[in-house]
Amino acid sequence: MTPLPLQILLGVYLGLVTGIVPALVAWGLGFLFKYLTNVTIPGFGVVVLALAIAGVNGGLLALNDKAITGSANGVAILVAIVVVLMLSLYAHAKGDQMGAATPKRLTLRKLADRTLSADVVELVGSRGQVKLKITGDVGDMEGSPPLPAELRTAIREAHLALPADLPLSELERRAEDQLRTGFDLADVSVRIDERGHATVAAAPPSAGLSKRVPTGKRAVSLTTMVPTGLAAGDEVRIRTATTSYEGTVVSVTPPAEKAAKPTVTDGGTDVPASTPTAKTAAGGPSRVSVAVTRETARALVGTEVTGLSVRSRGERQEFELLALLRRSGKRLRRVTVRDDGPLDGASIGEVGIHSTYGVVVLAARGSSGWVLAPGSEYVAEPGQELFVVGTPGDLDAFAEVAA
Repeated sequence: MTPLPLQILLGVYLGLVTGIVPALVAWGLGFLFKYLTNVTIPGFGVVVLALAIAGVNGGLLALNDKAITGSANGVAILVAIVVVLMLSLYAHAKGDQMGAATPKRLTLRKLADRTLSADVVELVGSRGQVKLKITGDVGDMEGSPPLPAELRTAIREAHLALPADLPLSELERRAEDQLRTGFDLADVSVRIDERGHATVAAAPPSAGLSKRVPTGKRAVSLTTMVPTGLAAGDEVRIRTATTSYEGTVVSVTPPAEKAAKPTVTDGGTDVPASTPTAKTAAGGPSRVSVAVTRETARALVGTEVTGLSVRSRGERQEFELLALLRRSGKRLRRVTVRDDGPLDGASIGEVGIHSTYGVVVLAARGSSGWVLAPGSEYVAEPGQELFVVGTPGDLDAFAEVAA
């Protein structure tokens, strides 16, 4: 007679071998029934079905193994049956659980538009915001030089606060824009999960000051009193004892220990990468580089600067328009026209975008550039981006068809 421990091991082995197929069938039935009908199959039915499938599978094995057919191995067969039942019940429970958790209308668009979990959203005022946490070390972009240690640490400690009601793909794009602008990165990639954890890979600035100086301009470095918050891109007015000049800020550096006369940097000459650059000025005496015309650069060299003021760019009317749309229940969305869709080769009027879908096309952007307020005769090509306005429900319906 075979020892009891060996019979138990033999039973476990036989149960695992013959229980694979019943477990897969039990998982599939549990998932499909829960997903399609929201009904859970009773455990008794799963047991009966699993024993029937295992009996066929085990019977085929028994024809080729005389050790299994002997009555002395009854304990092994009993253990195998228990193992098969446990596997089948476990697989059925997991399939039922997955069927309940799977969205009933799962599309590629819904996967791309997944949003953050509600428990990571921090309510700030009347709208939700999320503070992204950069997890792990900041990686290097493939094909780019490694990040300096100080820059890597600064990116790792950056605070990114973004609206929480945006899809993850849009959050990733905005986070990349913030990091690229804030640290003057040549390239950056951000991946965000549902818990608000961001994984970042970045490439250091590819060049120095020359990349930020417009063609035909020259960069003049000067030390003077600057307002708090001055940053690259601000339009400024530089005052001297006799006149004033217009320019654009290209960089802000910490104040020098001793004021120096302005020095001119040609558009084709790089500033060493070791020059420390701040994102914004802290106010007070600071050293800034300003892009000006060639004549202005010559006039400023050797001239004492008496002050610097920032020119207003005016109100951003596009943001006022978006605020009005949102208060009226409308939204603006970017939709990319797909091949073989209703817009492929048909004009806006022929499709009846407004009458059929309830949305209005404000602009279109393609390889030939922008088209504002396209008329009913405008024909959108596959791959073009349409900027449409409508209610969230109408935009969803239009995007499902056109994009």
